Amino acid sequence: MRVAELVDEKAAGDTLVLDLREVGAFTDFFVICSGANERQTRSIAQHVREQLKVGGTIPRGAAGERDGSWVILDYLDVVLHVFTPAAREFYGLEELWGDVPEIELVAQS
Repeated sequence: MRVAELVDEKAAGDTLVLDLREVGAFTDFFVICSGANERQTRSIAQHVREQLKVGGTIPRGAAGERDGSWVILDYLDVVLHVFTPAAREFYGLEELWGDVPEIELVAQS
């Protein structure tokens, strides 16, 4: 939930958390969100990286930060996917994992 809170701080759109614990051993959760453009996707990912690093957590893998259309930060238990709207529609990650439970997010005030 911390990753979802952090992307919300950077005005990410359409954030969704998928619970993969019952279907795969590679991660527990996907956090999927959108940035309006490549610059915002990189900004969202950078914010998450910086804030988690303060607590001593660094990603075990990262990809897409240069291009920015799809940025992935892999924290083992949680994998963050930050898409531009076009990339999110093209890859359809939510549809690929549509049968797994979605964690309800509580709106921040």
